[in-house]
Amino acid sequence: MKKKSTIKEWAKAILLAFITIILFRVFFFEAFTIPSASMEKTLLTGDYILVSKLSYGPRIPITLFSFPFAHQRLPFTERTKSYLDWIRIPYIRLFGSPDIDRNDIVVFNFPIEDDYPIDQKTYYIKRCVAIAGDTIEIRTGQVYINGKYNDLPEKLQFTYKVVSDTVYLNSDTLTKYGLVNGGNMRKDGEFWFTLNLEDLENIKKVPRIKSVEPFLENKGHYNDYMFPANEHFLWNVDFFGPLYVPKKGDSVKLSIDSLPLYERIIKTYEKNDLRISNDSIFLNNKYTTHYTFKMNYFFMMGDNRHNSADSRFWGFVPEDHVVGKTVGVIMSINKAEEGNHIRWNRWFKGVN
Repeated sequence: MKKKSTIKEWAKAILLAFITIILFRVFFFEAFTIPSASMEKTLLTGDYILVSKLSYGPRIPITLFSFPFAHQRLPFTERTKSYLDWIRIPYIRLFGSPDIDRNDIVVFNFPIEDDYPIDQKTYYIKRCVAIAGDTIEIRTGQVYINGKYNDLPEKLQFTYKVVSDTVYLNSDTLTKYGLVNGGNMRKDGEFWFTLNLEDLENIKKVPRIKSVEPFLENKGHYNDYMFPANEHFLWNVDFFGPLYVPKKGDSVKLSIDSLPLYERIIKTYEKNDLRISNDSIFLNNKYTTHYTFKMNYFFMMGDNRHNSADSRFWGFVPEDHVVGKTVGVIMSINKAEEGNHIRWNRWFKGVN
C-alpha cells in the first residue's frame, strides 16, 4: 500500500508541476529562439529570449486543446496538427487591448499565415515602430512618425557598398573590427557589408578603403512585392508611406484607390463581407464610403533594415496577434558551420 501511495503522490506532483509550467507559459513568460538575422545586432540568430505575456496582458488560448510544447504540428511529424481545429474560443485578452509603446520589441503571430488559427501561426519578432493612430513614413530606410523622426539610429543596420583600391580585403583586419557580415561583389574591389553605426566607423579605418555608401532604393521606385502590392503606391524598402496605422474606433474614407491599404483588415481580420461594383464599395451588402476599425493595429520592422521581412512587405499586425514583449536574452548559442559555441557575454542580457 505504501508503494502505491508513493507512486500516487509522485504522479500528483508531476501533474501539478506540468500544469504549473503550462499556466506559466500561457499567462506569464515564455522562451523563444531567434531564427533569423532580421533583428541583428539587437538580437542575434541563436539567442534564446524571454517574452513577458504580462506586459500587454495575457491572451487566452484560442485553440483550447493543443499538444503541450508543440506548435502547429506534432513532434516528429509534418502532417498531424498539434491542436484541435474545431474547438475555438473568441479572442480574449486580460486587461484589455495591448498597451504597446513605440520601439518595443514584440513577439506576435505572423498575420498573413491564414491556414492556421491565430495562436497557431508562426511566431515573429520585430520592433514596433508605429502604434495605433500613428502615421508612419519611411525615408532613406528610417522611420518618421507623424512627420517627426522617431527611430533608434544606434540599433539600425543597413547594407553598404564598400569600394577598395585592392582586390581583396585583409580578413584578419576585418575580424579585428568585427566586420564579418559581408562579401565580394562582381566587380573587383567592390564589396558589400551589413553595418550598424559602430561598424560604419570601423570599416572606414580599414586600410585602402576608398568609399562606403548605403544601398538605397530610389524614391518613387515601385516594388510590387511591397505592401499593399498596388501600383498606386510607389513604395519600396527605403521609401514607404505615409501610411495611417488604424486605431480602434477611428474611421477612414474608402475609395477604389485607398481600399488596398485596408482591404485585408476589413475582410480577413475584422471579418466583413466586402464587395466592389461599378467602382462603388459595399460592406455587408450596404453601400459605404467610410470604415470604422474594430481593433488596434501596429506596424513592425526589423532593425536589420535591408534584411527583414516585416510590415513593409505584408502590412499591419492586429492586436489579437500580439503575444508579448521581449524583456531579455537568457542564453545564446552561435550555430555556425564550423561548430556551435556559446556566447557567454549575451547570457541574461536585457534588450531595448
